[in-house]
Amino acid sequence: MCPDCEDFARTVLLLGRLALYADMAGADLDFVDAVSSSLAVSLPEPPPGMSADGCDSDGDATCPDDV
Repeated sequence: MCPDCEDFARTVLLLGRLALYADMAGADLDFVDAVSSSLAVSLPEPPPGMSADGCDSDGDATCPDDV
């Protein structure tokens, strides 16, 4: 896996786990707010080919917004 792909996947995984933690009884929601904001800001651009809808940011795929 390319380094950018690995960083992106790891950050998305952490955000997902944080969301699961936030739904638990007794979760520290102040912690969730602080960490989720930091993770979201650190989220890199998705590497080419990792877009869920098949659209790449480099313009290789035809995207709905390209009309």
